[in-house]
Amino acid sequence: MKDKRRKKTVNQILVTESIIVTPELKRKRNIYKFNFFLSAFLACTLFTICVYAEYDRNKSEQVSQEILLGIQEEEEKDNTMISMEEGVLIINSLTSGEETGEVSIDLTNDNNDKISKITESVAPDGKSYYTEAVLKIPSLGIEYPVLSDSSDELLKISLNKLHGPNPNEIGNYVIVGHNYRGGKMFGKLPNIKIGDTVEITDLSGRMITYKVYTKYIVDPTDVSCTSQRTNGKREITLITCTSNGKQRHVIKAYAI
Repeated sequence: MKDKRRKKTVNQILVTESIIVTPELKRKRNIYKFNFFLSAFLACTLFTICVYAEYDRNKSEQVSQEILLGIQEEEEKDNTMISMEEGVLIINSLTSGEETGEVSIDLTNDNNDKISKITESVAPDGKSYYTEAVLKIPSLGIEYPVLSDSSDELLKISLNKLHGPNPNEIGNYVIVGHNYRGGKMFGKLPNIKIGDTVEITDLSGRMITYKVYTKYIVDPTDVSCTSQRTNGKREITLITCTSNGKQRHVIKAYAI
């Protein structure tokens, strides 16, 4: 009697399982498995992309810092002294500490092109990059070379000149850079404050300090910040993307 009851119970369990595990349930299970493995694959792919992107940024950062180091080494070798007296730039070439020549340039007579200088730096991969200035923001710990042209490829390497005159000349010198997470390039730029200073050193050794007087956000199509109407003054405009990439941070500063 007990054996019959056990058989009946086992049969009921088997019948119940056969009813529960229907083709529809199997289909749902298969869909769940597929979605699980797809999600795992996409997560691994996204992780790999992020790791590679960070590696690429670090590699580009290294190239930028090598360019900066090369500029600094050239400055140490250069025995040229530059001074400013009443709007006249005085350049003294020295040899063994003794003055051997002096050139005076009147900055009020549009002679700035005479001191414009661009240097070529060759990266380890053999590519050449042309630099015309060094930008430094002491309050944010930012210091990068400014490449003399702008493109998607160059923006990966360092800050780029977008528009305007030669560095430290009359007009609006416009510089663009990526807003990288982690603070690389212009990643810290949105944190700049009104009154902070920006130093621009051209490759003739002349450094001019600029004071931030405004900051705002614009749409990518708004290019009014690149205007050259500065009333005969020296200004700089720094531009980088917002964190979502849909708009642009604009920081403007004037020479002091």
